[in-house]
Amino acid sequence: MNLLILQPGQLKGALAHLSPRQSNHVLKILRLNTGDSLQVGILNGMIGNAHIASVDGENVIIEVDMLNQIPPPALPLSIILGLPRPQMIKRILQTIATMGVAELHLIQSSRVEKSFWQSPCLHEQAIQDQLLLGLEQGKATQLPKVHFHQRFRPFIEDELESLSAGAKKIIAHPGDYPFCTPHTEERKICLAIGPEGGFLQQEVERFVECGFAPIQLGERILKVETAIPVLIGKLF
Repeated sequence: MNLLILQPGQLKGALAHLSPRQSNHVLKILRLNTGDSLQVGILNGMIGNAHIASVDGENVIIEVDMLNQIPPPALPLSIILGLPRPQMIKRILQTIATMGVAELHLIQSSRVEKSFWQSPCLHEQAIQDQLLLGLEQGKATQLPKVHFHQRFRPFIEDELESLSAGAKKIIAHPGDYPFCTPHTEERKICLAIGPEGGFLQQEVERFVECGFAPIQLGERILKVETAIPVLIGKLF
């Protein structure tokens, strides 16, 4: 935890009661005690400094000294991602929050098992928990927005045009395509990435029909959880 993130409702005046997870981390991992300082941020707000006002057993209260730092800006990036396997989604959610992705659109495609949508990992609170872990790592406060699209064809036909309007549209897919290069334009990027096994070729063609340009990362086939940070690193 490089930044303790407070929900707006936690802060009462200058004081905040930490959650059990936050208290446990402060006391047992950071090994802080009354009077010690730490960096804090308000979810979707400013960053600053605080100190531990009191410790009562495992209950920790902090006092915010100031919130005067602007968090790192979110990237002008929306990712469209074929829903990964449940065991991967936690790491991916943390990664996109750490790296500053603005929006994530999880979609159904041919190689996505429909049962994946029933995973507890996709419950609203479970998603927010993982995003918060990513923000704490990256010392940022802007929570990425996560959207679900459980039918591929309606997503392509009815939603893709509006959500990618004005953006540079690219789709990462193995093949004889141009290599991914740094993004130098002012407009945002809308990046499509397939699930494990990738998109089917006809799915890639549907994206191309909607103005998406295919790019590749080279001969090696990467796991989705690896491809996402590699693509972000190459683009930004």
